[in-house]
Amino acid sequence: MNFKPIFYVLGFLLLVLSTAMLAPILVDLSNNNDEWKMFAGVQMATAFVGFALVLINRVDKFKVNLRETFLLTSLCWVFMSAFGALPFCFSTANLAYPRAFFEAMASITTTGSTTMTGLDQLPHGILLWRFLLLWIGGIGFLMIALAIFPLLQISGMQLFKSQSFHIEKVMPKGHHIAAYICATYTALTVLCAIFLKQAGMSTFDAICHAMAAISTGGISTHDAGLAWFNSAAVDVVLVTFMIAGSLPFVHYLRIVKGDFAVLWRDSQVRVFFSILLTLTLSVATWIYLRGHMTMADALHESLFFVTSYITTTGFINEDHSTWGSFAVGIAFFAIFCGACSGSTAGGVKIFRIQILFLMLKQQAYKLISPNGMFPVRYNHKMVEPGLQASVAGFFFLYIMAWMVLGVLLQLTGLDFETAFSGSIAAISNTGVGAGDMIGPSGNFAGLPDAAIWIMSFGMLFGRVEFLAIMVLLTPRFWKV
Repeated sequence: MNFKPIFYVLGFLLLVLSTAMLAPILVDLSNNNDEWKMFAGVQMATAFVGFALVLINRVDKFKVNLRETFLLTSLCWVFMSAFGALPFCFSTANLAYPRAFFEAMASITTTGSTTMTGLDQLPHGILLWRFLLLWIGGIGFLMIALAIFPLLQISGMQLFKSQSFHIEKVMPKGHHIAAYICATYTALTVLCAIFLKQAGMSTFDAICHAMAAISTGGISTHDAGLAWFNSAAVDVVLVTFMIAGSLPFVHYLRIVKGDFAVLWRDSQVRVFFSILLTLTLSVATWIYLRGHMTMADALHESLFFVTSYITTTGFINEDHSTWGSFAVGIAFFAIFCGACSGSTAGGVKIFRIQILFLMLKQQAYKLISPNGMFPVRYNHKMVEPGLQASVAGFFFLYIMAWMVLGVLLQLTGLDFETAFSGSIAAISNTGVGAGDMIGPSGNFAGLPDAAIWIMSFGMLFGRVEFLAIMVLLTPRFWKV
């Protein structure tokens, strides 16, 4: 194991993080808030460590093998969270380091969980820092999901190598693809901010919530969340851009190149919209029949509710737990499904559910005709047995991780509902649980420190793809 290239890359990431701290410094300076000095100090410390790692680990020929890539993929999130947590410790938020690390991990993994209260009274600089971590984490995950996960051959992500290859025919250099995706990500964020401003938000709120929508992070600048704005126009804009953030970003590049039918041709996109529509109509009918609101209002509220959960964004505009058990069950199902591969969303992802269903269908056909040949095809392409096993392994590990994490949270003293809803919120990177403590009307501030650390690991586990973490935990990985 050669650690030099690993720490070399981590050093560059810390330099990116320190550069991002310029934004809250400028915001606090413009607001005459002395907290800019704290950010300046943390920025210098982060930049110093970053420069040191780059200089000490500089190599003539940069090369990372498969084992080193596994380790680098995981350490990226840990290092960024460890240093991204420092402003939460030394700012007005004054969080203890376990909770500051939780806050940073929740942001950088686009989970959106929080232990912070009194958001309306906090300086704009520290609020903006949460959203910047969220936004950086969203684009960072896109790069890793599209560039690194297929190379690691984990979780069936190698199915989507063909998406990158298709683009490379037009843009032969890998850095061109990364540049186009970053440009698309930024352009969508800017568009969302403009529309939110037009919908009635302040400039600061519009920028922050645009970053939260595109990264499918779901945090807010107010303790009351989106209920603070109480605006149907804001809800419509956020639904549009939550969906935009949950679609495969490589497809946007093809659309720019003139292939406007690419979304419709992708099976996972069609299934995603079918599930979204079905769940929305089901919840709207349920709300209407219970007499909570008119059908028009029910459709509006259910669309926002289902979109927020299926994209694993976690925006809250009202306490949905008052809608009854059916709505809670739909939320759980939506979180489990997640959105499309190659997006910023979490969850199992639609394409894996499709492949599992096709595998089940194949097994049923084999029972009827034992000697028949029933290949699994996805998007008109053969799915090799190795890829099927990878997807099945991911699904098994996802369920096991949810159960184990839930049990561990129960051992810290949490009740069953809080523990297991918190577990699924962490590994799916949704950020909203169920119950009075971590449900739509609460947050994670009441959790004990042990639960905070467990949740932090769970968020990392869910974002870095389960098998990548499991590989690091096996003794064979560390053998020379």
